[in-house]
Amino acid sequence: MNNMLTGSVLSALSTGLGAALILFIARSLTHRWRDILLAFSAGIMMAASMVNLVPQALQTGNFSTLFIGLAAGILVLTILELAVPHLDLEHTKSGVPFDEKAMLIIAAITLHNLPEGLSIGVSYASNSAAPMGNLIALAIGLQNAPEGFLVALFLVNQQIGRFKAFLIATLTGTVEIVTALLGFYLASLFESLVPYGLAFAAGAMLFIIYKELIPESHGDGNEWAATYAFIIGILFMFFFMETL
Repeated sequence: MNNMLTGSVLSALSTGLGAALILFIARSLTHRWRDILLAFSAGIMMAASMVNLVPQALQTGNFSTLFIGLAAGILVLTILELAVPHLDLEHTKSGVPFDEKAMLIIAAITLHNLPEGLSIGVSYASNSAAPMGNLIALAIGLQNAPEGFLVALFLVNQQIGRFKAFLIATLTGTVEIVTALLGFYLASLFESLVPYGLAFAAGAMLFIIYKELIPESHGDGNEWAATYAFIIGILFMFFFMETL
């Protein structure tokens, strides 16, 4: 329980860590570096999904369990994408008034963090406990950092003060703590839900990788750098798993 709380809090606060960059560099971060950060995050999440979540879901369940959980994770993210208007943060260069559109972007990012929190909670409830949970919390936390920066950057482009943008972006990640608690308790109370939860987490992460991170990292002509960053992210996660 304590490990889960620590992991979920650190993962959620990494959104604020990334957003804190806006206090110092504002618009000076190039598209190239943002693409590299996004692709690196995608590699981290890919390794965590395919080497940890999917094998654990198969080990504690079976292929049917994996299929149902993956499908559920993808379905939930698809519904969120369709229900909440989504603005491509990475490629937004012109500001618009901070009105309903800006609020929708904040709501969209917050909602997209819900499955990530569930992933962390379920991972800590699995038989592999702390090692699995720590890996997933790390993977999601590393993905949250550039996301937090991009949200803060978007808000600054809408004429919001840097400190206020930092606070708002940080708050979008705190929802992960609540859903991590929910995922942990559900999986702990109903042990049969663990393989479904692990597969759900894998499906949600794979959706984010292919739908969000990879396209956004390839949208400004930095495909080579993003590709290498993606591979380095995978290797980084393997190195972390080897030394854990």
